[in-house]
Amino acid sequence: MIIVLKPNITKDQEAAVLKEIRRLKYRPHIMRGVARTVVGAIGDEQTHQTLETLASWPQVESVMPVQKRYKLVSREAHRADSTVRAGNQVIGGRKFQVMAGPCSVESEKQLLTTAHRVKAAGATILRGGAFKPRTSPYEFQGLGEAGLKLLAQARAETGLAVITELLSEDHAEMVAEYTDIIQIGTRNAQNFQLLIAAARTGKPILLKRGLAMRIEEWLLAGEYVLSNENPNLMFCERGIRTFEHYTRNTLDLTAVPIIKRESHCPVVVDPSQAAGRAELVTAMCKGAVAMGADAVLIEVHPNPTEAWSDGAQQLTLDGFAQLMRELKPFIAAAGRE
Repeated sequence: MIIVLKPNITKDQEAAVLKEIRRLKYRPHIMRGVARTVVGAIGDEQTHQTLETLASWPQVESVMPVQKRYKLVSREAHRADSTVRAGNQVIGGRKFQVMAGPCSVESEKQLLTTAHRVKAAGATILRGGAFKPRTSPYEFQGLGEAGLKLLAQARAETGLAVITELLSEDHAEMVAEYTDIIQIGTRNAQNFQLLIAAARTGKPILLKRGLAMRIEEWLLAGEYVLSNENPNLMFCERGIRTFEHYTRNTLDLTAVPIIKRESHCPVVVDPSQAAGRAELVTAMCKGAVAMGADAVLIEVHPNPTEAWSDGAQQLTLDGFAQLMRELKPFIAAAGRE
């Protein structure tokens, strides 16, 4: 059930509603907006007493049942778009955000060179992998905590917020210490205990879509984040596995308006992982802007031919600067900054 409270009520009036929700064996999840507070009441509506009587309370504006299996991420729970703050940037607002950086953190020189150049070109958030989920155990697995420290150094030098991937529940607190956004990759999109551990750090979560994940499964995975008291969730479309071999994956841009219709959470597109080919990234970024995405996540490397992972899909520094120039009119046409 979704309980919308009237504006300008007192803290005692709000507390009384929360107490009644708990008395009826539901768990309240509070979502505070600019004008109103919305409470999602989590519980089995088939076995517990209905909350519809709350509609008669003077401090309650409305009480609505939620028909979706995913409750807290749905538009029914939160009509207005949500925003997520990372450092001094807001994802989901008027400003279109560009997250850029290397697939893997390899060295201080590689990361800092990239960080300064992508910032100069217009990137607002630095991406970089300290832990890498590789298909083969013999491939580069990342620098680990040393890579996290380099990301923190790059943040200190450039002022860019940082996003990096979390692979293990055991590393949740350590990754949260160094990063501004925790990324959950496609291989872990339905690793629910990892999602819970990430959510409980309180850091914003970027949830990538699984290789063969249906939209509903993706939204339900996101529900694990919000239901664990973390409202800062972003969905990231990064391509799904199909029969096509020309690209690494097939970028499903239809997912952007679908998620926007079904959920209030910001939507990010990763064209680098989707295409697996650097020459396709610019066109896919333009498509992402046109479809209503709030941000893109792009891989950039000073010398992709020498990259320790996924060199073929990483833009050069000059290539990224050119992409940013080409993207500006599309961002303006979409009504974004």
